[in-house]
Amino acid sequence: MKKLLFVALLLAGLSPAAIAAEKGSVAWDIVSGLTTEIGPRLAGTPAEARARDWAKTRLETLGFSNVVIEPFMMRGYVRGEDRARLTAPYPQPLAVTALGYSGATPDGGIEGALIYFPTLDALNATDAGALKGKIAFVDHAMKANQDGSGYGPYGAVRRKGPAIAAQKGAIGIIIRSIGTDNHRNPHTGATDFPDDVQAIPAGAVSNPDADLIARIAASGKPMRVSLTLTGQTKDALPSGNVLAELPGRDPSLPAILVACHLDSWDLGTGAVDDASGCGIVTDAALRAQQGQQALRTIRVLWAGSEELGAFGGAAYAERHGDEPHALAMESDFGADRIWRAQFKMAESNKALQDRIVAALARHGVVYATGAPYPGADVYAIADKQKLAVIALRQDGTRYFDVHHTPDDTLDKVDPAMLEQNVAMWTEVLKIVANEAGSITGE
Repeated sequence: MKKLLFVALLLAGLSPAAIAAEKGSVAWDIVSGLTTEIGPRLAGTPAEARARDWAKTRLETLGFSNVVIEPFMMRGYVRGEDRARLTAPYPQPLAVTALGYSGATPDGGIEGALIYFPTLDALNATDAGALKGKIAFVDHAMKANQDGSGYGPYGAVRRKGPAIAAQKGAIGIIIRSIGTDNHRNPHTGATDFPDDVQAIPAGAVSNPDADLIARIAASGKPMRVSLTLTGQTKDALPSGNVLAELPGRDPSLPAILVACHLDSWDLGTGAVDDASGCGIVTDAALRAQQGQQALRTIRVLWAGSEELGAFGGAAYAERHGDEPHALAMESDFGADRIWRAQFKMAESNKALQDRIVAALARHGVVYATGAPYPGADVYAIADKQKLAVIALRQDGTRYFDVHHTPDDTLDKVDPAMLEQNVAMWTEVLKIVANEAGSITGE
């Protein structure tokens, strides 16, 4: 029925933006559709493949042109059984999840003394070989904040801790989840083992369970833990990007690239991370056409396999690195209110930047100094071509409560805040996609 409606509207001569308006909130429909009709979309799995097909059909239905799936192969992680239990001094189960690229235990698991480290620095300072035959536990003190900046330093516990523990002789590692909630939900995420380091089983426990371990450690009582993580790292798994365009009136002008990532972790349904981002950039691209077709082409990238290593962004840069782009933007921080904007633009684009700052200021979005990180899915192309970058920053106070957890579900997305995101993105895209002059990052 929806397809028939689309065809009727198209024959009536309505633009893609007008069609989107007729059908309601494109952003909400995308978030709801992905989480309901596909659900978890771990990179390299059949679910991610179904999501690519779903995305292609949806983007075509919305009136985008040149909608293509661009496949690539990637190194992935296939989850197995995740289980942990304190066996001494107080036997009880722990809520645990394997980290992506964790080493595997035997089916029967491993058991050993659990050695507590209050910080990553404390683990790093321990003597080589000090953890031989033991399991490390690494704590941290991540707290919620508006800009989400804690994820960088405290996320190093997940990204680097397992490899450091392996180098110290550990047979396994457990970390406090990289998150700010108090739910008994562990947070997953990828870790990294250098080529010369043998991967060891690596998991994260929920924050309440980490509190339990810290209390016992403070008592001085020796701890033991059993750990079962049977997932496997596999090479040459299929993934892919989905690309779509709204062609501009002047195809000679370099395009505006807007991105999100289609894959998600497998514990929740990927509503906040990052179905919401795909809804935001797609809806805003359509709304930027309202009134007239934009001067520049807007290209939408729904990237694959971001969570396991930003492989989609790298594949896009490799395949499209010789094509002209003007500016890159990405939405991958949930859907709470956009409150500030950062820019990487050449001095020659100061007048253009000032217009954008003024347009956003009318809605209470403030200008922030400092060069922005472009986002994992556009970093490679932005760096390669030295593109202009605009980062619209959401309020991250709640983001790490649900990030990479079973709680990343549709009910965590506030429709009003999602709409605010789309509106702010639309303000920006209407300006940059209709700029006739050169746009560059340097």
